[in-house]
Amino acid sequence: MCGIVGCILKNNKNAAPVLLDCISKLEYRGYDSIGIATVSDGINIKKDKGEIKEVDSKLDLADMPGHYGIAHVRWATHGDPNKINAHPHTDENESVAVVHNGIIENYLDIKSQLEEEGHVFKSDTDTEVIPHLIEKYMDKGFDLEDAVRETIGIIHGAYAIAAVSKNEPDKIIATRKDSPLIVGIGEDGYYLASDSPAILEYARDIIYPEKGELVIIDENEIVVKDEFGNVIEKEIETIDWTPEMAEKEGYDYFMIKEINEQATAVRNTLTERDNIQEIIDDLGDISRICFVACGTSFHASITGKYLLESLAGIPTDVILASEFKYSANTLNEDTLVIFISQSGETADSLKALDLANETSKTLGVVNVAGSAITRRADYVIQTQAGPEIGVAATKTYVSQLTAIYLFAALIAKDEKLLEDIYKVPDFIEELLKEVDSIKTMSKKYKFARDFFFIGRGYSYPIALEGALKLKEITYIHGEGYAAGELKHGPLALIDEGIPVVVILPPGENHRKTMSNLEEVKSRGADILAIGSKDDERLKLKSDDLFTIDSDVNEVIAPLVYIVPLQLLAYYVAVEKGLDPDKPKNLAKCVTVE
Repeated sequence: MCGIVGCILKNNKNAAPVLLDCISKLEYRGYDSIGIATVSDGINIKKDKGEIKEVDSKLDLADMPGHYGIAHVRWATHGDPNKINAHPHTDENESVAVVHNGIIENYLDIKSQLEEEGHVFKSDTDTEVIPHLIEKYMDKGFDLEDAVRETIGIIHGAYAIAAVSKNEPDKIIATRKDSPLIVGIGEDGYYLASDSPAILEYARDIIYPEKGELVIIDENEIVVKDEFGNVIEKEIETIDWTPEMAEKEGYDYFMIKEINEQATAVRNTLTERDNIQEIIDDLGDISRICFVACGTSFHASITGKYLLESLAGIPTDVILASEFKYSANTLNEDTLVIFISQSGETADSLKALDLANETSKTLGVVNVAGSAITRRADYVIQTQAGPEIGVAATKTYVSQLTAIYLFAALIAKDEKLLEDIYKVPDFIEELLKEVDSIKTMSKKYKFARDFFFIGRGYSYPIALEGALKLKEITYIHGEGYAAGELKHGPLALIDEGIPVVVILPPGENHRKTMSNLEEVKSRGADILAIGSKDDERLKLKSDDLFTIDSDVNEVIAPLVYIVPLQLLAYYVAVEKGLDPDKPKNLAKCVTVE
């Protein structure tokens, strides 16, 4: 999604270079344009369509006067990606400037009314109604704070907003509803941003505003007020991530860096064991579990369903967050609803969480401390992946799985599974040493138009996630299937030379999956298999093979077998000359429906 930042610097330091640096660290969220507004004698704006480096080379974004301002990277929702639609947006008199992340659902009605009142609009965006509304109220005598408060009483939708006015200097007003916003306290000034990597270098003491709260920032202090204007004392939390953790550290792309950090991410998340045991002890008897998630987190949830039903015998459902409201009436006080989200700010998941809180116990599994889900859920498991910059989730996925495995093993009191989980980091480190074979495969398959991924049982969600990774960053059509479903449709699409990835860890499903391999091979498919180093039959039947330690059985395979599939997607993307960190049309932290 879009990203916003803002800052007020002390000692009259120029804000533009800091704003540019901060907003550059949010480019991983996906964007098509960039803009910066600073305030000196008036509002100064530079913005355009394109990548940050291109726009900066053309406009010299750091060369702007003023010790405070706001900035934005846009991911188009309303209006084409172009200079006019880029943020910041102003009223027609350029007295107010605004950056916004989210969607204003009723903007057309507001825009029509404002136009009748004489307001002139320039862009096709929903955001532009916000500065016009603020100007309208300031013209009536409201100060900037109250004008913003009146404005958010009219607009409907999801938003994080930061606003400045030339008529009320040295002040930024910010607010949020269903879009992320953090406020940072630094030695040299005060900061706000959509996500912590933007401001880690400048501030690690953080305030997390709740929806509807207004943040008033000036040179001297940060004040947070509720919707009625009452001052709220907010807790200050310290982020333990370092700025270096959000850098590439010599890797070509963030994605490959984060793939290589997965063993550490698993080890760190295993430290949550005692916290998870305390949650289980406090939960008491649970008759049903329901996972709610989107995308990659949805695939982690399917693995959770298999674990909890097979090991603990607890009926478990997995529901897409965007579809959750259609199942909400089935919840009760004996249901535990588990929300899996990397960012903890996913809009669909937050709406579902609010519904679930009305009837059931709720648990969030998230990677970002202080995010909305951590504040709204009854219980929280904090995954320990560190900042993930690449749009395609990798280390946050295995961290989610680690938390789910710990939860399932502890609730089922399965000591053998607990022992196996602690071996996973070593398994991952070993297979990462064999990356050259994946590089070779990527050269062979980079021209493929279609891929199929198949697996049974615990390997089915691996197939789904492997296909998703390929689609996300290579733009090759990939589909994941339960291997037993081949005869119910997908076999019609298997033809000569179609790559089929077969996920075949040792275990009770091996024989049947091997039969499915034979089915697709007999129809001319190229077999790219992931299996055990001891699997001699698989070696004979595969066109290409990546082998994994034979001690990785099918139950813990999701934690390990996904890694070569992440690598395959990564290296195919690189071979195709694509940027795996910035897949087209996709964004990190989806905060709109």
